[in-house]
Amino acid sequence: MEVSRIRALRGPNLWSRHTAIEAIVACTDDECNIELMSGFETRLRNLFPEMGFLEADGPQGPSSVAHALELAALGLQACAGCPVTFSRTAPTLEKGVFQVVVEYTEEKVGRLAFDLAIALLNAAADEKLGFDLTDALGRLQELDEDVRLGPSTGSIVQAAVARGIPYRRLTEGSLVQFGWGSKQRRIQAAETDLTSAVAEAIAQDKELTKTLLRAAGVPVPLGRSVTDADDAWLAARELGGLVVVKPRDGNQGKGVAVKLRTEDEVKAAFRVAAEISDDVMVERYLPGHDYRFLVIGDKLVAAARREPPLVVGDGKRTIRALVEHVNSDPRRGTGHATSLTKIRFDEIAIATLANQGFDAESVPPKGKRVILRNNANLSTGGTATDVTDDVHPEVAERAIAAARNIGLDICGVDVVCENVLEPLEAQSGGVVECNAAPGLRMHLQPSYGKGRPVGEAIVGNMFKPGENGRIPVVAVAGTNGKTTTVRLTAHLLGVAGNCVGMTNSDGVYVGKRRIDTGDCSGPRSARNILLHPDVDAAVFETARGGVLREGLAFDRCDVAVVTNIGMGDHLGLSYISTVEDLAVVKRVIVQNVAPHGTAVLNAADPMVVKMAGACPGSVLFFALDPNNHVLATHRVQGRKVVFVDGGDIVAAEGSAEFRVPLAGIPITRNGTISFQVENAMASIGAAWALGLDVDTIRRGVASFVNDAATAPGRFNVFDYKGATLIADYGHNPDAILALVQAVETMPAKRRSVVISGAGDRRDEDIREQTRILGKVFDDVVLYQDECQRGRADGEVLALLQQGLVDAPRTRDIVEIRGEFLAIDTALGRLQPGDLCLILIDQVEEALEHIAKRIAETQA
Repeated sequence: MEVSRIRALRGPNLWSRHTAIEAIVACTDDECNIELMSGFETRLRNLFPEMGFLEADGPQGPSSVAHALELAALGLQACAGCPVTFSRTAPTLEKGVFQVVVEYTEEKVGRLAFDLAIALLNAAADEKLGFDLTDALGRLQELDEDVRLGPSTGSIVQAAVARGIPYRRLTEGSLVQFGWGSKQRRIQAAETDLTSAVAEAIAQDKELTKTLLRAAGVPVPLGRSVTDADDAWLAARELGGLVVVKPRDGNQGKGVAVKLRTEDEVKAAFRVAAEISDDVMVERYLPGHDYRFLVIGDKLVAAARREPPLVVGDGKRTIRALVEHVNSDPRRGTGHATSLTKIRFDEIAIATLANQGFDAESVPPKGKRVILRNNANLSTGGTATDVTDDVHPEVAERAIAAARNIGLDICGVDVVCENVLEPLEAQSGGVVECNAAPGLRMHLQPSYGKGRPVGEAIVGNMFKPGENGRIPVVAVAGTNGKTTTVRLTAHLLGVAGNCVGMTNSDGVYVGKRRIDTGDCSGPRSARNILLHPDVDAAVFETARGGVLREGLAFDRCDVAVVTNIGMGDHLGLSYISTVEDLAVVKRVIVQNVAPHGTAVLNAADPMVVKMAGACPGSVLFFALDPNNHVLATHRVQGRKVVFVDGGDIVAAEGSAEFRVPLAGIPITRNGTISFQVENAMASIGAAWALGLDVDTIRRGVASFVNDAATAPGRFNVFDYKGATLIADYGHNPDAILALVQAVETMPAKRRSVVISGAGDRRDEDIREQTRILGKVFDDVVLYQDECQRGRADGEVLALLQQGLVDAPRTRDIVEIRGEFLAIDTALGRLQPGDLCLILIDQVEEALEHIAKRIAETQA
């Protein structure tokens, strides 16, 4: 078995809506049927008994080693606790070669699972190789815990997903973006983009916090900062009674010691706190229980009583052994990923035991509660009991006032009091701390009592009811016309007042500014647009390559446009061998239309028409012919259609319709260029589906100019010494056929064409291009591309020549090495009234070269 091309599909893809790992697996003849591999399956199941069921003779033939790899990679993740369910193995046209797809929730975990599954299968094939299942599952669990979101951030993300709000992790940590473009919001753990850095700084300064709260009438304990251990003891004596020593800017209870009475205790606590912060505080100890109130916005949403870490004696085990027993609870971990944290058995714990007359090796009597820390932070091993329903209204008001005066939108307010059933003032209670980015797990999974929907509360504070953080997203796929349709649709949205983000094969655009160059029709460029804070709407050219490599950049779109499905669009690459295969890839955007969204489909293309059944939303059909059977049937059913009637593009729904004169759409040249009419219909359909008004649509199509600056390489027309030049990036037989049909409508004394061929196309596709051109053009200038894409020198030119054999019209054929020299050669032959079609390869450079030559004639 040979495994190659392992890649992550990070969005909805050819196989499913799940994120997945895809691999190409080549098997030997014996490996294509594991029944021929003596003892293989038995050894495999002995090594991994929980693996899924292998069909002896499934619908695609007998089970292969590739099928076993699929089930092993999925099963290992499932046994490690990952919520995965989807996998698939599909044979390719190559004998013994399979595509294996396995869902993942964390990419690193999915990749490791594949590696471990390969090791498992190798061990099953070779008895000399071992496989430690326990170790493998442990590695997966450890990695999963390390990379997945913690409970606090995870609860917020889950709440957002439940509301249909898209999210994206911006780092491997807890920085997460919700929503897209101008509607986006960001969080990091339990901090949001509303959390002020000033407020966070205030919360970290314990003394300043107390000053501000005291000024607001919130009860707080007395205390001050101290400079050294002696000053700490002096402050303790000034306050009298029990005291608390803590870092001034600490967090998560680090370095906090409470209920201190003696000089040795205070000085020891100072030394511990001083390791955390240069500034240490001594405060009066407030008697009572430790409570955490969670304030979000202007509401108290949860409250918990926290208990310090402790063990209960059994009369047999030492305190050290009791701690080890408590820490063996699987709910306890070393970080924040688990509902409870292991009890720390450190210097503070030893000192706390000494205050109770114990040491680590003491055996406390049965039932004796032994406190290991006087503070009750969960991060040091404490427990929490939910008391939200018991909080007195005045206690809630004090907590809300504390958060408001600090300025935190999400605030963990620490209160010490005897109970929460009566006001703090009545029981000498007080607020001891305010915390930015508070931990949420004590409220999500309290040790006792019910969990509270704090994630939902945070999302509700970030997004108003009905908001989902989404901007309109249009995805455009097809063989030809994608880029023009994308540009025109983006232009219409811009006329409607939006800042539009656009990706296509020319670059990435935000508004009128290009922020990236090159072919940007893949998911990475689309993700960048969705990250941009200025973007109000997005239009994406969605190429087949990006869908196959990574999947879509979005979970769903509002409009999916499919222009057509034609021959020659990279067929033969990535196991896409037929037009039917290509249609399945293009269909992915239709499958991921939102339920309220629309698929805008070409009714004249049978393969595109079939995609309608895969759309979760509604369907709008467009076609040049109003009598097209599919379109006419759709219209009779009262659904949206776009077609041409006389000199107008008509958009109709039932008996209602609006018209856009073709004379008012410059790119169609009064309707004479049929493929541009189709592009205009697709764009009008997309704009209509998004709810743009008729006046905006009319103004938009009228103001869209198809020049080299607006739509480079898309039927750009120039005048050169009285001759007509057309520059276009047409690069497959269907595109060239459409160009030929357009050129034939334009008068010319003599027609010439400049063309090369892309080396990564099939031989028949390269020959077909010149076979089509030879029926219309008098002169042909052939040139060799800058990059031959794996072809030998002169190989593409030879294939182009073959297509011109027996050309009915072409009389003169010239071969040139170099695109710009070929352009100059064609220009040098032109006479007034001639027409020259230049099929450019290096779009920007070629257009610049043409512009330079035109400028020279005007000098």
